Amino acid sequence: MDDDRRTGAVLTIRFVAETGSTNGDLLTAAAAGAPEGDWLRAGRQVAGRGRMGRTWIDGGGNLFASTIVRLRPEDPSAQTLALVAPLALFDVIDALLPGRARIKWPNDLLIGPAKLSGILLERGAGNAVVVGFGVNLAEHPDLAERPTTALADHGILLTPRDAAERLRDRFAQRLGQWRRGGLDAIRYDWLAAAQPLGTPVRVRLPDGRAPAGVFDGIEPDGTMRLREPGGNVIIVHAGDVL
Repeated sequence: MDDDRRTGAVLTIRFVAETGSTNGDLLTAAAAGAPEGDWLRAGRQVAGRGRMGRTWIDGGGNLFASTIVRLRPEDPSAQTLALVAPLALFDVIDALLPGRARIKWPNDLLIGPAKLSGILLERGAGNAVVVGFGVNLAEHPDLAERPTTALADHGILLTPRDAAERLRDRFAQRLGQWRRGGLDAIRYDWLAAAQPLGTPVRVRLPDGRAPAGVFDGIEPDGTMRLREPGGNVIIVHAGDVL
């Protein structure tokens, strides 16, 4: 095991060549008392997890990294970390490809119609939340159900280590903003980075239903507003936007 170490207050990024899941490893570490700000990056995942129980497909040269957040009594609702994480990653990508990336609820990043990354937040023991990022840097999987892309497809060559360091810094800044009472600003910036209001969407819900309508923004807690053709608004707590 190597460490990506820096001096001072900058957070350490531990590196392993291969693991099952960086989220799984940090959930175990969090249960053993690992502090907020621990980061783990893997060269390869063999049992990566995505949202809704999916397997996250491994790709050489891509970013697989997770970090720990320790919730404090005065923090905003834990579920609003689902706004912080994609916004931090958007900051990184937008600096490289200005105006090209968009957030798709709940926390995917797209370039055009194609998925660039996925994020998985998992509640651990006690006050821990583990936030995992998978970003297609060098290559992307070919999926039947959705188009995908990688940064390299757009002329951006970024190493996983460099990507992790940029993401670590932006996540720390966005987390600090969230903690300083900036949830309204986080929500505003998230909406500015998201697919436009009125974008046609269909959402596959956990119960199998798939209502269609248009994206009508998000509630203060980060849940999605889906406006159906008749004007009825559905508040979506979990699901896949298709």
